[in-house]
Amino acid sequence: MENVMELPKRSHILGAGFEVPRTVVRNDDLSSVLSTSDEWIIQRSGIRERHYVDDGNGSSALAERAARQAIAAAGLTPADIDLLICATLSSDIDFPGNSSFIQQRLGLGGILAFDVRNQCSSFLYMLSVADQYVRTGGARHVLVIGSEVHSTGIEYADRSRHVTVLFGDGAGAVVVGPSPDDNRGLLTINLHSEGAHAQKLCLLGPASLSKPRLALDWTPDDISGWPQMDGRFVFRHAVTRMGECIEEALAAIGAGKDDIRMLLPHQANLRINQLVAMGLGISDDRMANNIERYGNTTAATIPILLAETLAAGRIHDNDLVCLSAFGSGFTWGAALLRW
Repeated sequence: MENVMELPKRSHILGAGFEVPRTVVRNDDLSSVLSTSDEWIIQRSGIRERHYVDDGNGSSALAERAARQAIAAAGLTPADIDLLICATLSSDIDFPGNSSFIQQRLGLGGILAFDVRNQCSSFLYMLSVADQYVRTGGARHVLVIGSEVHSTGIEYADRSRHVTVLFGDGAGAVVVGPSPDDNRGLLTINLHSEGAHAQKLCLLGPASLSKPRLALDWTPDDISGWPQMDGRFVFRHAVTRMGECIEEALAAIGAGKDDIRMLLPHQANLRINQLVAMGLGISDDRMANNIERYGNTTAATIPILLAETLAAGRIHDNDLVCLSAFGSGFTWGAALLRW
């Protein structure tokens, strides 16, 4: 009788890694080019500094470094990876996507590789896809990467200061594979989207809606060429939706708020995360944040935070870990993992 491979009941995160550029840009550095201050930025976002690329490398270079760390942390080699998924809103070039460049950098020619574009919620969307591939036997070890270079795509002018001060460069990666224990790993993940609010946080151009669409035809006076955000609207929705989807995830596995041992939220604004945690009754010792050092690195925030939290020994065996995000689209979601 032919042997049939037994499919894993659950997927799990087997290793994590991250990379940030060497150059640190503090709030006082930005105040030299914008009408802002260290106090203003901290009070509104919790950010004290962020990292900017300075070596001519793009988001695929940061992704490669983070990926190699994650693969090593999982006790694997690049040859063990059979699916690569990456997310960025700051791809090295307009097309093809970054998956092609990361694949080449890691020497993973021939395997399936593709991009996901869900901005700040991208990591959760990629985790969902990786979980499906692992549990259905489509892949054994999936490399999931979020990587961003924001510093070359934000405007250093007062009209954009509310956006510019928030973002930094960085990459985070994880390897997803079969859980070593049926009771551990990804327990549930729920994802949502509401396109009616897409233009509350967006970059309108250059775009294919316009003719000609090339950046050469865009002038700096045109605000559509820079990221735009209705900050208050986004803030309110983020607090509400993140809280809702975490409770939804808990209900799906029959758990309560007190069962969460570590909350790892997307790092867009410290005040958002504090309000979400407050609404759930989660104390500071049960939540991790690093936005004060990195700012918002969009698709990279959760894997960077996870890698740091694991390295700090703040996640233990059998802990229920919650990942949650909200971002442009609008998109949002939450995942629960038993570590």
